[in-house]
Amino acid sequence: MKKLLLGVTLFALMLQGTVWAEEVVVIETNYGAITVALDDLKAPLSVANFLAYVDSGHYEGTIFHRVIKDFMIQGGNFTNDMNPKQTKSPVKNEAGNGLRNQRGTIAMARTSVVDSATSQFFINLKDNDFLDHKDESMRGYGYAVFGKVVSGMDVVDKVGVSPTHTFRRFRDVPVEPVVISKVRRLSAKE
Repeated sequence: MKKLLLGVTLFALMLQGTVWAEEVVVIETNYGAITVALDDLKAPLSVANFLAYVDSGHYEGTIFHRVIKDFMIQGGNFTNDMNPKQTKSPVKNEAGNGLRNQRGTIAMARTSVVDSATSQFFINLKDNDFLDHKDESMRGYGYAVFGKVVSGMDVVDKVGVSPTHTFRRFRDVPVEPVVISKVRRLSAKE
């Protein structure tokens, strides 16, 4: 049943004019599972980077450490006590790939440096056009979208309204930790 639902969802995305590759991952959290289709055709570097972290087990025990209502949820590098994990070298920013920061898309988080994304990612809670690529300047470069939630948007929305507080120097940290127990590739049998 899960496989049929996923197939129908991916087919619906294709009909909408967006061809998402067949690589699919499941982000398992204490709030529920989020299934994401990755677009390795338009964002090959971002997808390869993300999957390298998935395959190494990097995301296990990390949290969604930044939640801003009506904007996005961000995770992928901090542990429950807000200590960062070791990351690999940054990946080239692919924000100019034509994919937009729309509700339910997943994108690479970065600093103000254009090519600084490592393991952190965010899921858009609404259309965030101001994050899209506009030009080659530092301010207009944008944030690289590399996939879309195909199942579990209810989980994303639940995380998105979590009460937050300031923890140490970090703002917008959920009061109740949103723990990523595992991120795994979806097998063909599922």
